[in-house]
Amino acid sequence: MLKRKATDDIKKWVCSKNKKCLIVQGARQTGKTYIIERFAEENYEEFVEINFKQLPSATDIFTGDLTVDNMIMAMRFRFPEKKMIPGKTMIFLDEIQECQEAITSLKFWAIDNRFDVIASGSLLGIDYKRASSYPVGYVDYLRMYGLDFEEFLWGLGISEAMTGNLCNYLHSQTVIPEAVNSQMMNYYRQYIATGGMPEAVQKYVDTRDFREVDRIQRSLLQGYQYDIAHYATAEEKVKAEKCYLSLTKQLLEKENHKFQYKEVEHGGRAQKYFSSIEWLLRADMVHLCKLVTDVRFDLDDYARDDFFRAYTTDLSLLMAMKDFSLKQHIVENTLEGNSKGGIYECAIADALYKKGYQLYFYKNETTKKEIDVMIQKDGKVLPIEVKSGNTRASSLRSLMKNHKDIAYGYKLVEGNTGVSEDRIITLPLYMIAFI
Repeated sequence: MLKRKATDDIKKWVCSKNKKCLIVQGARQTGKTYIIERFAEENYEEFVEINFKQLPSATDIFTGDLTVDNMIMAMRFRFPEKKMIPGKTMIFLDEIQECQEAITSLKFWAIDNRFDVIASGSLLGIDYKRASSYPVGYVDYLRMYGLDFEEFLWGLGISEAMTGNLCNYLHSQTVIPEAVNSQMMNYYRQYIATGGMPEAVQKYVDTRDFREVDRIQRSLLQGYQYDIAHYATAEEKVKAEKCYLSLTKQLLEKENHKFQYKEVEHGGRAQKYFSSIEWLLRADMVHLCKLVTDVRFDLDDYARDDFFRAYTTDLSLLMAMKDFSLKQHIVENTLEGNSKGGIYECAIADALYKKGYQLYFYKNETTKKEIDVMIQKDGKVLPIEVKSGNTRASSLRSLMKNHKDIAYGYKLVEGNTGVSEDRIITLPLYMIAFI
């Protein structure tokens, strides 16, 4: 079983004083159902799971009066083997988007507070069936992603104590022993080639065979394409799939990684395809990094909705869009040119997205200086430049020189740790997982 950080988040929710129902959100196949099932089995005397896609007749439980007593009575008739013990029972409503009344019932479970209730589902953001949203004030939210690099290391048997030592190097900004740094870069390349989807990671942990990993990745991508075909409107189906499958061109095959509609279709324009990007965003299939016209807090005030980069929500899916040889080049460190820079930029964006950051990038049209990624941390702007080698970060250096209010910036490289006089902290690429 792969260890996931989300387990600790669920524990915190259970221990919270102001108990509400918990909505676990996230892209499909990121391990939401598995984590909830394992948590319930290990921490509760009784576990009641209702999957509304698998058991559509269970919607009958939520017809009529939505009092907790009525719903518990209906569950006892449906599942006579379940004891339904107050305070010792977890109720899991999976694929809850299939039952509007179950969504409404979350308010009454929260008020009653005798049972811990978790809900989850696929494509919760596209509202293809729901008439209303979740009851405000009665639910907490937890977003799950694919595995990050630290979770990947745990899967390989690297202990938390060892990853904790890496954090010490980060905080002290001291050089990492070369043997450790070299091995960590090897692990990081393996992670990029595998991605973070649990099924792909588990296959790699079990077999160390990238051919088997590739098979899983392509199956996951087919599932995502099925979701587009099944859930997108008739008008969006073909356009959304074209946009999605164009991401490797957008990110790996050209120097400018801005999303360009002409890469989707010859002569393609925003007027035709922007709604498809919006659909993919709501469906948790992409996340965006928007251009900002200034580098002052709050960056969102300077963000342009029409000028962005689009990334897959996990590297496993990006890998599946390319030939198997890409994984081989990544692991063997034989990538060159735009592909190498593009891959590392995608990996850094993936890490920051999984930490919950909104991503931005900056480009000065006059000087042509460009910052790969910018985030906001503790109310301050943090610029990050990604280097596929260990070359000079001229754009970042210029930015730091002209903006004394920015405390520091990161330069992420294939090399080792270092600090310059320009408030630029140089770190190995994999250290993004511990920032």
